[in-house]
Amino acid sequence: MMSVVHRLTTGWLLDHLSFINRCGYEICDSFACPGDVTFNTSVSSANDHPETTSATTSSSCVPGGAVEAEGKTARRRYVFREEFFHISKAHIAAAPGEQLFQGSPALSVTEMKASSSAEEHQGGAKCGVGGSVVGAKKKRKRKCVFNQGELDALEYHTKVRKFIWEGTLHLVQEGLKSGFFHHAAATPSCGKNVVPAHIDCGLAELCEMAKQFPAVNDDNHQVVNVLDDETSIPEQDLLSCVTENNSNCAKIVVLMGQKYLIPPKSSFLLSDISCLQPLLNYKKKYDVIVIDPPWENKSVKRSNRYSYLSSWQIKQIPLSALAAPDCLVVTWVTNRQKHLRFVKDELYPHWSVKTLAEWHWVKITRYGEFVLPLDSFHKKPYEVLILGRVQGNIKEALRKSEDVLPVPEHKLIVSIPCSLHSHKPPLTAVLAEFIKPDVECLELFARNLQPGWTSWGNEVLKFQHIDYFTLLRNEN
Repeated sequence: MMSVVHRLTTGWLLDHLSFINRCGYEICDSFACPGDVTFNTSVSSANDHPETTSATTSSSCVPGGAVEAEGKTARRRYVFREEFFHISKAHIAAAPGEQLFQGSPALSVTEMKASSSAEEHQGGAKCGVGGSVVGAKKKRKRKCVFNQGELDALEYHTKVRKFIWEGTLHLVQEGLKSGFFHHAAATPSCGKNVVPAHIDCGLAELCEMAKQFPAVNDDNHQVVNVLDDETSIPEQDLLSCVTENNSNCAKIVVLMGQKYLIPPKSSFLLSDISCLQPLLNYKKKYDVIVIDPPWENKSVKRSNRYSYLSSWQIKQIPLSALAAPDCLVVTWVTNRQKHLRFVKDELYPHWSVKTLAEWHWVKITRYGEFVLPLDSFHKKPYEVLILGRVQGNIKEALRKSEDVLPVPEHKLIVSIPCSLHSHKPPLTAVLAEFIKPDVECLELFARNLQPGWTSWGNEVLKFQHIDYFTLLRNEN
């Protein structure tokens, strides 16, 4: 399931869509390998209009291979909808001097201040008819005085700008040579990309409802639900223990009338931060933990659509109870310096994690341009990952670090982003060089599932919703 298109010394060019579609979303027909698990009901078939049925047969189902049952073969394959990765145009048109192939990789803090002030007054550029760039309505003018947070952000950006510009340019050039990126017209235009319809599956609300369920006795309650061919799981059990798909084929679960695709060899817990105990009861120690916290910021506060956690709440995550010795911890961070400092100076020391590296995810259009001008004042076309290792038993750490490369201090992950909000690129392939094979991996605050990973969050099945996928073919 390699998602790496190109690998250079500066980083990797990833194909996020290809990774999803190689996760093995193949479902056997009901007579061979019943695929639907309906919570609070009987097992139903994997047909588009399921009818309740009794599951009595089982068979081997291998991703990429045929399914055999009583002399018949059948499988159905789902793929992620390609249009969600049709990011053809930059969200804001970059000036010629800010375009990847024409701009300069060097810029001083003074120049950054001048550029940011101009952006504040002009309000950027918008696209007119036919993609032509027209002047935008002027924003309310503000004094050209930067607060400390803005000055810190500018200073940070000037430090990483050259590395991001040059590294991205080299990876994009490789992508153009290989045909991964498309050659654009001489003058790139801005405009709208595919905006997916919001699917309100109510997962976060379900987690809130679960708090009203009667308390379970941890001494007698099962630790794990296994999705098999004859499974009916009450919603209370789904929310109170880890659910596993140990088979080699995908499953479809129906929850509150909504269908979700569960990839093979994956496990998940649907709950919020106040109900982490089932994950601890699972009693696994993880060698890799990826964390994508819902950071607090002004825009999130203004919106009722997304929940967020304070820094204090994030510190309450019992990482020491989940991490194996020398565990590699990777935390996604917004570009706010407040959050970057919090992770490096407070959160990681609190968890006994030593900061090792600071990587950047750079978002690129299908034509190899930044999705936002690199020097945009309010938003940047990149996000930050802070990598560190849990400190502890030195002998155990040395044993586990044998034959594993040290984590580089700076790397780039370049990819075409998904248009679905906060659907991060997969890190499995890029982290593989720095961990041993067949290790236990965990993602916290996950919104999707991956084979070989345990995923937790109050929206952990969000991007597994079947409406984000297309039934590719029916093979017999």
